[in-house]
Amino acid sequence: MNPRTDKTPAHFKTMSQASVPQGRKGKHQQIVATILGDLDMLQEGSAIKVPLADLVETKEKVRSALNRATHKVGRHVATASDGSFLYIWNVKMHPDS
Repeated sequence: MNPRTDKTPAHFKTMSQASVPQGRKGKHQQIVATILGDLDMLQEGSAIKVPLADLVETKEKVRSALNRATHKVGRHVATASDGSFLYIWNVKMHPDS
């Protein structure tokens, strides 16, 4: 006898492991992808200006998600904010940094 069949039934449904979603697709993925795309097109000396009212999450959560995404790919950006906007720009790293 198989010891697994002698036990009580499982509490949860099962599925093929190949069907399990892989990777972390957080709720900030869309805004971070949009910001990174805009940063790719940004001229040196400029910043993008994201209205805080347009953010679904807080600026702190968006900054945190952006920080995780940029560190993952070795990109350097800076942020600032005021009462209305989140400002983001590319930072050039010096070769000796």
